[in-house]
Amino acid sequence: MEEHYHCKSCTANTNSVFKTLTTEEFTFLEGEKHCSVYKKGQVLYREGNRISGVYCIIDGIIKIYKTGSDGKEQIVAFARKGELTGYRSVLSNEPACTTAEVLDDANICFIPSAVIFQLVKSNGDFSLSMLQLTCKELNQANSFIKDIAQKTVRERLAEALLMLHSNFGVTPEGNLNIVLTREELANIVGTATESVIRLLSDFKSEKLISLNGKRIKLENIKLLEKLSKSLY
Repeated sequence: MEEHYHCKSCTANTNSVFKTLTTEEFTFLEGEKHCSVYKKGQVLYREGNRISGVYCIIDGIIKIYKTGSDGKEQIVAFARKGELTGYRSVLSNEPACTTAEVLDDANICFIPSAVIFQLVKSNGDFSLSMLQLTCKELNQANSFIKDIAQKTVRERLAEALLMLHSNFGVTPEGNLNIVLTREELANIVGTATESVIRLLSDFKSEKLISLNGKRIKLENIKLLEKLSKSLY
């Protein structure tokens, strides 16, 4: 079932690449996009396939991952409200280098490639925003490669927990405002699920975190920060 969302409401997110569009460009975008409800587990696009447009997240969470030769997922990013995914493959005219899967039920707008290219040509500020977005993604990829090479699993888990805290915030009870399986958490850190389970137990014993089922609460952010920077 197709829904309709006004693009200007999404620009309330100060990071939106669409915030510089003119009234005419907003009208053009509104007439070309297609918005739908996606359920948990649905895949927007798969690694190696060509995609014909970008996806703008209205609400919900998308996990973006690469698949190794052994079939194991490596989560490289999340897309949230107001963010785009699929844009790098569209801009480079190459097959998707990742898979995007709905983590929580989401409302998402699909914007055809032709629309993105038209906006890039007509609006210099939008072009710059897309360039900055691509550079940010490249910087995150470089940081990830460095962490995998230089940090221990323990340090990477601390960093992952802090990233989730920063990106998603907490519930009124203080838990991380995102629920991940232990396997998904391991897929962020880049290690075996058993290692993450053991380390979470260690973190709990050290009073760095508390656990309530899949819910995780950070109890000592300062020590987690020191640990993530190899200072603990």
